[in-house]
Amino acid sequence: MTSTLPDLHAVQTLPELLALRARLTPAAEAYRQCDSATGQWAGLTWAQTNERVQQWSRAMAASGLPAGARVAILLPNGLDAMSIDQAVLATGCVPVPLHAIDNPGSIAYILADAEVSLLVVADTAQWERIRAVGTPLPHLLGVVVAGPVAEATPGDVPVAPLSAWLAHATPDTPLPPPPGPGDLAAIVYTSGTTGKPKGVMLTHANVIADVKAVLARIVPTPDDVFLSFLPLSHTFERTGGYYLPMAAGSCVAYARSVAQLAEDLRTVRPTVLVSVPRIYERVHAKLIEKLSPSPFKMRLFQAAQSVGWQRFRAAQRLPAAPQDGAGGWLRALPWPLLRALVARPLLAQFGGRVRVAVSGGAPLSPTIAQCFLGLGLPLVQGYGMTETTPVVSVNTLEDNDPATVGRALPGVEVRIGENRELQVRGPIVMKGYWKRPEDTARILSGDGWLGTGDQAEIVDGRIRILGRIKEIIVTSTGEKVPPGDLELAITGDALFGQAFVVGEQRPFIACVAVVQPEEWRQLARQLGLNPGDDASLAHPSVQRAALARIERQAASFPRYAVPRAVHLVREPWTIENTFMTPTLKLKRNNLSAHYAQAIEAMYQKR
Repeated sequence: MTSTLPDLHAVQTLPELLALRARLTPAAEAYRQCDSATGQWAGLTWAQTNERVQQWSRAMAASGLPAGARVAILLPNGLDAMSIDQAVLATGCVPVPLHAIDNPGSIAYILADAEVSLLVVADTAQWERIRAVGTPLPHLLGVVVAGPVAEATPGDVPVAPLSAWLAHATPDTPLPPPPGPGDLAAIVYTSGTTGKPKGVMLTHANVIADVKAVLARIVPTPDDVFLSFLPLSHTFERTGGYYLPMAAGSCVAYARSVAQLAEDLRTVRPTVLVSVPRIYERVHAKLIEKLSPSPFKMRLFQAAQSVGWQRFRAAQRLPAAPQDGAGGWLRALPWPLLRALVARPLLAQFGGRVRVAVSGGAPLSPTIAQCFLGLGLPLVQGYGMTETTPVVSVNTLEDNDPATVGRALPGVEVRIGENRELQVRGPIVMKGYWKRPEDTARILSGDGWLGTGDQAEIVDGRIRILGRIKEIIVTSTGEKVPPGDLELAITGDALFGQAFVVGEQRPFIACVAVVQPEEWRQLARQLGLNPGDDASLAHPSVQRAALARIERQAASFPRYAVPRAVHLVREPWTIENTFMTPTLKLKRNNLSAHYAQAIEAMYQKR
């Protein structure tokens, strides 16, 4: 089918987008969700979706909130999250999407900072944890509980079950005037890797402009099925996995949870994936863990990946990759056989019919790109940030250089400024930071150019990201090291699940790394050590082996950038333990504080 882009020409706001979609394809499947009670997947058509949103919009109108009131949404991805988001937009209010597993202190800060009037939560316990923080919330007028309702501790803020909140509106409850293009479509709080999160103000015009530009580049169709698993508090998911399929008329199936993602991929069999690198890294790690015990299977996998990678590069007219001999004589097997034995089983883990997989939110490791592209997953990398709604650029299936983040979208200007900073201008650039004019002025110039904070180069129209300006490590000898690139390289070795490099104003670079369980067990046994004893991680033989692996992975970096000390740990860094942001980036300040003693010890030993 062809894109519906011409029909979108007159659309200027998100309520107009839903109305157009319901009018164009009323009987087509819009959303699909698994009923936790029955285990059955059920869907809504676009006409049914529109009716549901109308009901929720009347409840919003009956709540009596002023125009532009902020409504915080703390729900997992699903029909309720979609419905309240659409209802808030339809009544001229502003969604403030929150991450469902963010910590209560962070959520309380955002509720206070955004002066939220209404909070929608999944269960009463969530609200009780937020209240217990003790942050004053003078603007909060009510809490709506979408899931289980337990008796709440009496307080100043009324708490209502969703059913009661919906029932307090009548079919003839009038709706307020709809929003205009310049009105806010969301205040999305940045992840806060190094400080308090800031509220990014995105207008309807911002979102619609980005949706139209992405649709011209990716071209989903009404036949496509998206699987939604990134949190809707993530602008990448909001634009790419929510509003984009609405514009295209595609179906969105809501994954049950990240833990059940592998099963949901096989059940839903999506044709479009919108994901961050961490998801692909997890699949890759599981794959390597499964293959490691069998040298033959590992060589077969390496042969298929290597041959497939050369085929991909030839098809994209990219320079041939250096031959590394991986896979040995198995590389001589015909590609149809390698594809049947290796590629097809891997692609089946994604459902077997992915037409395009988009990776964004963080850099994609060359190791991961080579694996999945070599084995036939149609993976394209893009670039953006919350402040640009978020997509700035993306590769396409026909023009795909995974070492870059593609070309700027139609209507988006990019240039290289001072200190090689990538700058962006266009209708996708945010209105500014909520209540922070000074911060806005620091990043957004008077003539509309936004400083991304990323160093980049533009070659033949393609953007190559070089690293974060603020995250560049400057050693005590004056050498500059981009930590993100180095960490990606290190985690290319199967032993290391996550890596965090340090060295600011230190004499050399050091590394804290999380070991992958199966690879660690194998290494420990090879060295005659107990893998369950944390003391084994610091054994000299383990340290030597780990540093040797790191050195191999960092071979393309200058000698001064190669870590000379390592501290190994077993506990993964997650959102829940506050070491990763909701967008799965390292919280460097938290990691530095937590491992301060271990980091100091690495430098004292040398």
